[in-house]
Amino acid sequence: MTSDVRPYDAVLLVSFGGPEKPDDVIPFLENVTRGKNIPRERLAEVGEHYFSFGGRSPINDQNRAFLAALREDLAGAGIDLPVYWGNRNWDPYLADALRQMADDGVQHAACFVTSAYSSYSGCRQYREDLAAALADVPGAPVLDRLRHYFNHPGFVEPVVDATLAALAELPADSRNDAHLVFVTHSIPTSMNDASGPDGGWYVRQHESAVAEVVERVRQETGHRFHSELVYCSRSGPPQVPWLEPDVNDHLEALSEQEATGVVIVPIGFVSDHMEVIYDLDTEALDTARKLDLPAVRAATPGVDPRFVAVVRDLLVERAAAERGAEPERRSVGELDASWDRCAVGCCPNPRAERPAVAGADA
Repeated sequence: MTSDVRPYDAVLLVSFGGPEKPDDVIPFLENVTRGKNIPRERLAEVGEHYFSFGGRSPINDQNRAFLAALREDLAGAGIDLPVYWGNRNWDPYLADALRQMADDGVQHAACFVTSAYSSYSGCRQYREDLAAALADVPGAPVLDRLRHYFNHPGFVEPVVDATLAALAELPADSRNDAHLVFVTHSIPTSMNDASGPDGGWYVRQHESAVAEVVERVRQETGHRFHSELVYCSRSGPPQVPWLEPDVNDHLEALSEQEATGVVIVPIGFVSDHMEVIYDLDTEALDTARKLDLPAVRAATPGVDPRFVAVVRDLLVERAAAERGAEPERRSVGELDASWDRCAVGCCPNPRAERPAVAGADA
């Protein structure tokens, strides 16, 4: 594939953000939950998750490592573009990144969002926050969001290899009848029902990715493992339905079914941030230990070179499309490569309509 990236003159890594010291935790959580009517006691509960790790989220350090790897990958491919970084909920904020880009004379940037799937919280909310940041920065560049990559081989293949490695860590007598427990962030069922251009895409995309990983594991091992898609990190009021089952409830059910072992695969996460190191490595693995259920957590893609190269691949692909070409759009599984621009009404805001960039309604 050519390395021509015109019309883009920069890449912007767009992420969630996280506290870097104990004093940051509550202000960060207030940023995250503003306008969402999250009970104060839930904020305090989640705050304890961060305090148990020294009041510091790992996500910013992971983004720094990803930035370094991405810059090296682009340079190795002969692509001379600056790479910037902005967060929705903590420093470096999106508006600060856009100010730096404007000062540097950037005109047209491609945005890579560290969320692989379609939903309001995983896509449109990022697009809304980018629009709000653009409104605060005179002379800010035009922004395009690179497409969802849940079924890009550079995302799927590291997950397959991580699943195989985790299976190998299970005791031999637990392995063949083990369950592959794929975990993603729970969202309200109404948000899933409204996700994508015509609803249900959050779950549908996850199910497609899960099916592809399970099939590739079968091809490598000659065995089709039991598999399930489950959820973690519910945070809404108890009367609001969210996607289920919770990973801990599912582990208890597997124990009752006398499952011999589990591999917990964080299919919804690109790196080991708080939902992974607390909800999975701390809570879920503790649940498995209490149930005497052998369990291993598979790695996230992180800075696997194949995943880092996804950004370059999507950048070159989108640049060609912007120039009027019809580029190859790499994808695996039953679903086609995702759309470049979100349709009008795609993943609507459940509370109030807000401007958003990088879509047909921008």
